[in-house]
Amino acid sequence: MKKFVVGILCFLIAGGAGFFGIQFFTKTGLFRNPGELVFAESFLDSEAEEYRELFSETTLDKDLVFSYVSETSLRSGDPEGTKTFLVDVIVPIEDFYSTVETIPLDEFDRRVASGENVVSVSELDSSEKLIAVDGRYFLDSFSDGAMFKYLRIEGGEKDLKTATELITPTLQSFPEKSNTLSMAQTGVTAFGRGLNSMMNSVGDGKYFSEKIGEYLRSFDLTHTSNEASFSENASSANICADERFLDTLTDIGLDIVELTGNHNLDCGAEDAIATIEKYEQAGIKIVGGGRNAEEAARPLSFNQKGSGITMLAYNESTGGATTGDTPGANQYSEEDARERISEAKARGDTVIVDMQYFECSEYDSAVENTACDYANSSDGDQIGVFRNLIDLGADVVVGTSAHQPQTFEKYGRGEIYYGLGNIFFDQVWWPGTTRSLGLVHYFWDGKLVQTRRFGTVYDSDLQTRLMDDSEMEYFIERLAEARPL
Repeated sequence: MKKFVVGILCFLIAGGAGFFGIQFFTKTGLFRNPGELVFAESFLDSEAEEYRELFSETTLDKDLVFSYVSETSLRSGDPEGTKTFLVDVIVPIEDFYSTVETIPLDEFDRRVASGENVVSVSELDSSEKLIAVDGRYFLDSFSDGAMFKYLRIEGGEKDLKTATELITPTLQSFPEKSNTLSMAQTGVTAFGRGLNSMMNSVGDGKYFSEKIGEYLRSFDLTHTSNEASFSENASSANICADERFLDTLTDIGLDIVELTGNHNLDCGAEDAIATIEKYEQAGIKIVGGGRNAEEAARPLSFNQKGSGITMLAYNESTGGATTGDTPGANQYSEEDARERISEAKARGDTVIVDMQYFECSEYDSAVENTACDYANSSDGDQIGVFRNLIDLGADVVVGTSAHQPQTFEKYGRGEIYYGLGNIFFDQVWWPGTTRSLGLVHYFWDGKLVQTRRFGTVYDSDLQTRLMDDSEMEYFIERLAEARPL
């Protein structure tokens, strides 16, 4: 019996030794090593250390393998046994004055590899020019025009769940449709004279916006400066607007109408007030003009998608300003601008100031005339006045009286666009007055991150369209060369 018991004990001891020995040498069971973090060669030591610190109090079942994956379009899903996290978005940039609007994909890939003329979108600001890739602009599509850098982790299901819980709170957000506000600014709209004649011929306000409406409607907010009030007296001889032109404005998705122009009283005070009422009934917000001086002076402030914007709009010198209880444009006062800019900045708003300044009228022939490209081509100190608004704290200053587009510049911490030109008008006699410089401001994370420029043109059919690539290159190069020195 004793031998039997001893034999059983020896068997158990031997079996146990073998069982635990296997675990010891295979690092399983009681002797199992916990999983480790394994990093691809592309990881910097500092990056790896951040993840080791994040996982320092976590025991893993198996190894987690970390690597970076780059894709030029958003991923459709995670491969089995992996979890992928978006950690950066790389976009191509150019100098603020560059005429380059888009680059091919292979050029973008080369830039990413070399680190040349690319930046993380989280570091993008309006001092640099974001450009498209194969015509796809990231801040419009959010899924193209960029290189998306992902952190990919391979491992077991339990460990991947743990990794997700740890990493997700550390991820930064990036621009997307839900958090990026786009606002298009367009130049002079003056529905009158030849436009009234064409309206009588075509009978449809959407005729004039047919080639530009879809583009302008695509933005969250769209602005124009309309100089003509609606009137039953509209004719080919005045700058009063046929009421059917309201359909043109709604077709471009107009949200903001600026009333700083000098022709809104051409049809009389009653029509000017009735026009304001039509805008209000259509849900179009008003800035820079009103039924009286108090209403005209009110800033337009709004907060959408996490960004606050204040618009101020003034008439400095072209006439048509309100006096007391009469309707009209908001007369410029440096004291008023200083106070209202200060109030808006105290709220943390981005400030855009629009200005009707002296007009350049050197349209002396049917050939190209560059005189009006320059900021000081009109009376007064246009450069000094506009730059002073930036010094007062404005982020963007836009001239809205010029019938021919004027130059632009980066000044201090802000941007100045001295004149946008005509988007809807009948001036087809001079090449310069058929063009306009349009702007699209993009706001993300409470700040202005980019202003994209676009060009429009119309001819004798009075249908405004976007410029093609060659027209746009010529246009921007010409305006950039005229910038103040």
